[in-house]
Amino acid sequence: MSLDRRFGRRALLGAGFAASAAALAGCGDGGHPAAAPSGPAGSAAGDAPVAEAEGVAGLAASGSPSASPSAVAGQILSAPYSGKLVDTLKRYLVPTSDNPKHPGYPGAVVLVNVGGKVTTHAAVGDALRYGAGPVELAASKRVAMRPDSVFDVASVTKVFTTILAVQQADRGRLDLNAPVSQYLPAFDGPGKSAVTVAMLLTHTSGLPVGPSIPETSKKPDVAARWEYIVSTPLADGVAPGSLFRYTSLGLLLTQQILEKLTGKPLDQQVKTEITGPLGLRDTGFKPLGWLSAADKANRLVATDARTSRGLLRGTVHDDICNVLGGVAGSAGIFTTAADLSVIGLMLLGGGQYNGKRLLSEAIVRTMLTNHNAGLPATDVDRPNRSSTHGLGLELDQPWFMGRLAGSGAFGHTGFTGCELVVEPRRKLVLVLLTNRAHPNWSWANPDPTRVAVANVLADAIA
Repeated sequence: MSLDRRFGRRALLGAGFAASAAALAGCGDGGHPAAAPSGPAGSAAGDAPVAEAEGVAGLAASGSPSASPSAVAGQILSAPYSGKLVDTLKRYLVPTSDNPKHPGYPGAVVLVNVGGKVTTHAAVGDALRYGAGPVELAASKRVAMRPDSVFDVASVTKVFTTILAVQQADRGRLDLNAPVSQYLPAFDGPGKSAVTVAMLLTHTSGLPVGPSIPETSKKPDVAARWEYIVSTPLADGVAPGSLFRYTSLGLLLTQQILEKLTGKPLDQQVKTEITGPLGLRDTGFKPLGWLSAADKANRLVATDARTSRGLLRGTVHDDICNVLGGVAGSAGIFTTAADLSVIGLMLLGGGQYNGKRLLSEAIVRTMLTNHNAGLPATDVDRPNRSSTHGLGLELDQPWFMGRLAGSGAFGHTGFTGCELVVEPRRKLVLVLLTNRAHPNWSWANPDPTRVAVANVLADAIA
């Protein structure tokens, strides 16, 4: 535990920014995650509702006519609480009493689906507000946030990697209770033989919070970086299965297992096993390779604007993912609120969405079971975080679910300011996407916004 006391996630990221000059650029062009035409450019911000049309998760298409010239294309505000949700998001566009120096974020998108129907899908603020430096851009050079804006969702990627892993378990190709070393012989060293695949997904492996960014970056190529990651020793004094410590290493190792089992890179697996079957056209790694020029200009959401890599827009924010080539089991997915909501709906539907089954009901129940009952938790950034966790999914965590926690609620957050929350009793799927890491992730804590939005819904929906 002493390792975490000295090196929390933010400290590790800070070290990564200092080291990123030595990192190789790794987010080049790639194939489209699901070939399809992109939507039209959006219009200026506003609050007028529009009628729903057919589309992913029942959403209006991004080019649907608006109720007024000032309305956001594709925006849906059909619930009594929709206006309050938008007002809540707007509150954090400026400094608040608990964060007086900076806004919570330049912009945000919220999507709420209740009982299979989208009740709210709204955007506020800017997708791009700052240039490298960071320098605040003139109003004419900013890009307004849209309901179909494409975000770097950071650690929400872990949900996709977990879905791939439990698919392999469903098919009898992966034993979740087997030692990791059975699949990755190079995963050896003191205590590591006791680490199971399930422990990677429940963050109880005993591994530290992440690989060293400077040490990973200085390795000569991606293969050498993977060798270094797999060789990471357990944290001092922590036995596997004895402690919950959130770590990116578990899902990085899961990626390596999946790629060895299938012989396919992770990004291809995501495309063929998840986004393709579900019809998700705006989800994948390395979006600069599959978005059109118009969508790059109008839909891509910016993150950091102060690193040695310059303004990050369409290039992954996570430094480890970046030096691994832009594809990682722990980070790197870009997506929209509409597409991400389908992942929530699929899990809420017991592994099935729109007639397409990705997972068995039994494996979904296993995913949503607390595997960490009675274990202590350590998190230097969130000391009130509990160990309650399923396979790759957070369970009943008030620190981001607010009053939606309980009743079997599950989901995941991303460091860039994104989250997915599913509350089964209310048949509710919430997607909140913000660009709080633009231009500087240290400016604001994303959790107050998460809790405020969740509480609006908890109070409004019985």
